[in-house]
Order: sequence, then C-alpha cells, then structure tokens
Amino acid sequence: MTTQPTLSPAEADVCCPSLTVSPLSIEDAHDFARILKAVADPTRLRLVSLIAAHEQQEACVCDLTEPVGLGQPTVSHHLKILVDAGVLHREKRGVWSYYSLEAATLNRLSEFLSPG
Repeated sequence: MTTQPTLSPAEADVCCPSLTVSPLSIEDAHDFARILKAVADPTRLRLVSLIAAHEQQEACVCDLTEPVGLGQPTVSHHLKILVDAGVLHREKRGVWSYYSLEAATLNRLSEFLSPG
C-alpha cells in the first residue's frame, strides 16, 4: 500500500477553495460535483467507512461484500465508481484488488466543505 500525500495548509488554500471563501470556478464545481456524486450513495459511503475502519485502511472486495450485504459484482461496481472519482485507490495483487483511501482527495473535499 502506498501512502498518499497530504496537502499543507498553504497548498490547500491554493488548490482547494473553501465553499464559504469565494465562488467556485466552473472546473472546480464540476470536479467537486463528480466527487460528491460518487459518495452520495449510502452503499458507497458505507464502503468508504468500512475501508477506513479496516486494518491498515485497506480492504479486498472479498472483505466488503458481507458487511454491505451485496454480491461481489455489485460491490465491485460501487468500488469502481469511487476509484474513478478519486476517492479510493485500487492496487492489484495477483487476482485480488485491494482498496485504500485517497487521502489527497478526501483532504481536498474536507477543506472545500470547511467554513473559511
């Protein structure tokens, strides 16, 4: 598992505008909407939470199917949406894929939603 870089407060101010500080650019609005749309699903929020709470903050799809009560293909579909949105990172190990949080994206989202 690779550690994702975190942004310094100065970097966060430059690349991650707060919702309350200034109006969003069109590009930032589209980017944040894509991320928020990906996590705006109860199953996907649960998957992110399960991965965050899992040992070393990473999990295989086989670790996630039972807790969410869905089959592997459905869980894999939800995980792909989260990976495509940059919320999760996927690392292939043999035939298994392991998922971990994308700290940079989550930090950016947190900064965006925080009052300025």
